[in-house]
Formats: sequence, structure tokens, C-alpha cells
Amino acid sequence: MDSLSNPTSRRSFLAGPAAAAAAFTIIRPELVKGWGADKLKIGLIGCGGRGTQAVIDNMKGDPNTELVAMGDIFEDRLEGSLKELRHRKEMQPFQERIKVTPENHFVGFDAYKKVIASGVDIIFLATPPGWRPFHFEAAIEANKHVFCEKPFGTDPVNVRRFMAAAAKSVEKKLTVVSGAQRRSDPFYLEQIAKLRAGEFGDVQALYAYWVGTPVVQQPKGKKPEWGDFEWQHRNWYSNLWLCGDQIVEQHLHNIDVCNWVMGTHPEKVFASGGAAWRPVGTEIYGNIYDHIGADYEYANGVHMSSYCRQFEHSYGRVEEVIVTSKQKMTWNQTKGAPGYPNEHGKLMQSIRGEIPYVNEGQTVAESTMTCIMGREAAYSGQMITWDMMMNSKLDLFPKGDYDYKMKHEGTAFPVPGKYKFI
Repeated sequence: MDSLSNPTSRRSFLAGPAAAAAAFTIIRPELVKGWGADKLKIGLIGCGGRGTQAVIDNMKGDPNTELVAMGDIFEDRLEGSLKELRHRKEMQPFQERIKVTPENHFVGFDAYKKVIASGVDIIFLATPPGWRPFHFEAAIEANKHVFCEKPFGTDPVNVRRFMAAAAKSVEKKLTVVSGAQRRSDPFYLEQIAKLRAGEFGDVQALYAYWVGTPVVQQPKGKKPEWGDFEWQHRNWYSNLWLCGDQIVEQHLHNIDVCNWVMGTHPEKVFASGGAAWRPVGTEIYGNIYDHIGADYEYANGVHMSSYCRQFEHSYGRVEEVIVTSKQKMTWNQTKGAPGYPNEHGKLMQSIRGEIPYVNEGQTVAESTMTCIMGREAAYSGQMITWDMMMNSKLDLFPKGDYDYKMKHEGTAFPVPGKYKFI
């Protein structure tokens, strides 16, 4: 977690000047998979709002890319996304770069495999988070560069799977950029640089907030023709195995900033939470909490106080507060900030070797695990440590042959004292 944009660790500096110099060598473009004089080809997996916006941000962030393949488990999502990309006003200057022919429309639970095999250079992963470790692993095995939305999974077993694939991506020098867009925002980059230079003094305490409004995707409920699996995907934010709960899916942004500030992950956490606004036991609202407060502790004794909440018609706050030996700072990012297109500019520049190599796979995977650690502490009522997470057997992902009618009940609503961490 030490580096701003690449996986170089403290050990690189301790290994001597030659090793440190090698670690920061700009990769020659001709050695980087995907480099070429022509435009780089993008394949989108997950065609909802975030996937569609990622393509728009990429078109704005780099002039030499084109979208050539799209995949989603739902045909209406894919076609709706493509229609928006072709008709949205801000996309009109980029229409010649939308080159998704009918044979490159892939629908179904194996659509991701077909997108990866379609001759693209870069994979965009924007499905519900539960799928991302599997899709990321497949993309890295196929030697593709990746833009991956956050978070990087919803349970310890599969986040560790993502971490293993992230290690392979570094070995292969594949670029990996995350949807944790604060890592590409000029304000945050400037503040972190000043912090690293000692300008702010020593960090003494951290506060992370995402206090907002509920995400309810299907307020009218389940349609009669939808089977369990289709319903859970249509209403994925309310289902733990797909979403990970708010602390994982949304609050990651703030917790990731705190880990970035500290250069590492916390060692332990205790937490509490529940559902006050969301009606418990209803299909629409699912099996997640609507508020979690957590107290994390890093190895050096610094604490991070984390609070996320989703209530209707209530006070809102989205920011990080960093208390140092010299001052107290409040950091925040407004919607539409430069981080969104910048993360795509960074992606392409790294692939082409125009900037030092970028790989955010491991760092944001650690932040994902940090968020899951807080969730599990709230669900169980126990103190949860990093080592417990790295040895946990919790695997939320369903097993079987996936289809729209597949039976899947999901997990019970978590009640501290009854819920068992495994």
C-alpha cells in the first residue's frame, strides 16, 4: 500500500539503488501487451450504468481507443447501454470509435469468456462485485490489461483469489487500474505527495464517512417471470453475495483513501450496525445492513473511525478527515471530479509506456478486504483481525450451473450473536 500508483514496496528501496532504479524504469511500449500504433480495443463486461459511464470516461480520457465488444447476462442491459453510447449528446464526437458489431454482442453467464476471446486489448469489468474475482482472473490468464470497478469481491475466499491474479498481472506487466477514482484525482494525488514528503507531520487519526441515501433498484418487486438468480441480479445491491453491503460496495472509496494515507491495511477492527431504514426480511431490501460504524486499528496504533449509512431524507456526508501532528484536513471529491476520466488516461498511458507502470490490483484488493473485515465485525459482533480474514473460509459465491431460473436463497439476514464468522 506504500506506492501511489505501482506495486513497488519498501523492500525495493531496501534492496539497493540498482533494484530501486529498475523498479521505476518505464516499460518500453513494444514490450507491453496491447501496445501498437493503432487504437487499443476495449471489451466491456457488465453493461449497466457504471460500465456505460466507464466507456464514456475512457473516450474522454484518451483519443486512441475504440469499443469493439460488449457482454452482459441480460440482453436488455447490453442493448440499452449501446443505445445510450450511440445517442447520448456527449458521445457524439466519439461515434466512430463505437465499433461493436452484432457478432460481438455477447449475452449470458459465459458472456465474459466470449468478450475476453474477441481480440480485445483491454477488459473493462463492471458487473456486480461478486463476479469480479472470476472475471479478473480470466482476463489476466488471457494476458489482457484491465480496468476494474471497485470493490474487487464480496468475501475473503474470492478476494484472495483476486489477489493471486493481481500478483500474476504484475509478473506479466499487465496494467490494472481500479474504479477507486480518488487515486486518479489531482487533489488527492497532491495531498498524498505532500503527506509522503512530511509536510503535514505524522498521521494521528483518520475518519471515513459515506453517509448517503438508499440504493433500491427494484422498488416494485420481483416480476413473476423472474427466477431466483435473475431476480437477485436485477436487484443485486440488496443481495450480499453480489453487493457485499454498503461498507464494501460504496464506502470502499473512503476506506481506500485511509489505507492509501497509511500505506498499509489495518490489523484489526470491531464494529456494529443493522437495518433501521431498510425493512428486514423483504425481497426488495434483501439481506444487507443500512448502517455500519467501525473502529479500525493499524499496526502503529493509529485508529480509523469509519461510518457509512443509507437513510432516506437524512443528513449526508461523504469525505475523509485526516488528523496529523500539524493539522486537521478534510478531503472530499464532488461528483464528476477529474478522477473519472483521469483514471482512464492513466490506464492507457501505462499500457503505452508513456508513464511508469501502473498496477492497482493488490492495493485496492487490500482495501476491499479491509471493508469486508469491518462488515464481518459488525455482522458477528466480534473483533476481527487481518489474519482471520486471510484465513477465512467464507465463500458467498453460489455453486452450480448458472441460469436465470437457478434456485438460490442467499444468506440469512445477519444478527450479531447468531451470525458466525468462519
